Amino acid sequence: MEYKGYLIDLDGTMYNGTSPIPAAPRFIQRLQERKIPFLFVTNNTTKTQKEVTDNLCLNFGIDVTEDHIYTGSLATAKYMKKLNKGNKVFAIGETGLKDALANSGFIEDRQNPDFVVVALDRKATYADFEIATLAIQKGAQFIATNKDTNMPSEKGMVPGAGSLVALVVAATRVEPVFIGKPESIIMDEALEVIGLTKEEVVMVGDNYETDILAGIQNGIDTLLVYTGFTKPEDLTVDMQQPTYVVDSLDEWLIK
Repeated sequence: MEYKGYLIDLDGTMYNGTSPIPAAPRFIQRLQERKIPFLFVTNNTTKTQKEVTDNLCLNFGIDVTEDHIYTGSLATAKYMKKLNKGNKVFAIGETGLKDALANSGFIEDRQNPDFVVVALDRKATYADFEIATLAIQKGAQFIATNKDTNMPSEKGMVPGAGSLVALVVAATRVEPVFIGKPESIIMDEALEVIGLTKEEVVMVGDNYETDILAGIQNGIDTLLVYTGFTKPEDLTVDMQQPTYVVDSLDEWLIK
C-alpha cells in the first residue's frame, strides 16, 4: 500500500530501552531516501524533543530533527492551552513534560492549581500524589498523559504512566482526560503537524493497546510490528485486527 506519510511509535518500535532494534534505522533511511514525510508520535513524556533526537542519533543511528518528534508532553500542553481554563498547574512528570508546560505559559502551583497532570515520573514521591489528590478533590482538572500501564525496557516491561494515573484515580474516584495514544487528541494534533489526512497515513507501532487502537479508533490504517509490547499470541480472533502485521520492519515494502 502506498502512503503519503507515516506516524511512527518509538518505544518498542525504534528501540527497547537502551537495546537497539536493528531494522529500525534501515526503515527510517528508506523513508528518507524516498522523501516520504514521517512523524514520531510517542506517549513518552520524560524527554524533550532535543533529548529524543539526540537519543535516536547517538544511541540508535537514526538521524532526524526535532521537527520529526511529537511527544505526549507537547500534545498535553497544546490541549490544555486550548481549554483556556487558567495557567496554574501541578504536574507529576519529568523534564519533557515540565518543559513543554512551561514553554506554553503554564506556571507551577502546588497550592491551588487549575490543572493536575500525571505522567511517568520515576522520582515521584508520596507527597506528590498527596498534593495531586487534594487538588483534584478541590476541583482542579485532572489530565493524564497516557494509559500505558507498562513500557518496554532492557529490564522488561516496567511500570508506565498509566500505573501512576491509576493510583490517583483510586484516591480521587475521578477519571482524567487522557491525551496520548490511543486517544483522538494526540492523533488529531499529529495529523495537523504532518499536514496530511487520516486516509494518507499509516500508524506504525508495537503496542496493540495504544499504537494500533489509535489507528483503529481514529480511522487510520495500522502496521503492527512484533518487536515490543504485543506478541502474536496476544491477537485473538474477536479483536479488531491491524491493517498489516510484520515481525520486522525490514519486511515492510515502502512504495
